[in-house]
Amino acid sequence: MSAEEPQDGSPEEEEDLRYFIRIGQTDLDGTKTVERSLTDMKGIGKRTARIIADAAEVNRTALFGKLPEDEIDSVVDVVENFEDHAPEWMANRRKDFFSGETDHITGSDLEEKRRHDINRMKMISSYKGVRHQRGQKVRGQRTKSTGRTEGTIGVNVEEIKEAQAEE
Repeated sequence: MSAEEPQDGSPEEEEDLRYFIRIGQTDLDGTKTVERSLTDMKGIGKRTARIIADAAEVNRTALFGKLPEDEIDSVVDVVENFEDHAPEWMANRRKDFFSGETDHITGSDLEEKRRHDINRMKMISSYKGVRHQRGQKVRGQRTKSTGRTEGTIGVNVEEIKEAQAEE
């Protein structure tokens, strides 16, 4: 018996499995559990995936591809309207600079908003924007010995000896 054949000998179990579930612009793996599959989307982590599964009233340990259509639709609805189903502090875009609204952004929209925010910081020449322009660390990390882009690390003794020999 091969590993690909089901143990009980019923091949129709594999037929109702959807291998890909599309939410927004992201294809999610239907062979994973609901919770693990949702974490493949940008903007959704483990905790957010658990809250989405609970709000959609879906078993989070069930295979995502074996869920009925109405349960998959409820998960999609909760993901698209996450800010209505979760506390405000869990949203990843609170008090947006332009609209002032709280929203939870997922997928490629999240990358676009992040890029837009960094460009705005660069344009107004804020401290973080200047650090982004220079390619330096932004969040207060040490830069004395890490984050060097040049190949030289430490003191180059050979160059010092050559410079002294020339003098």
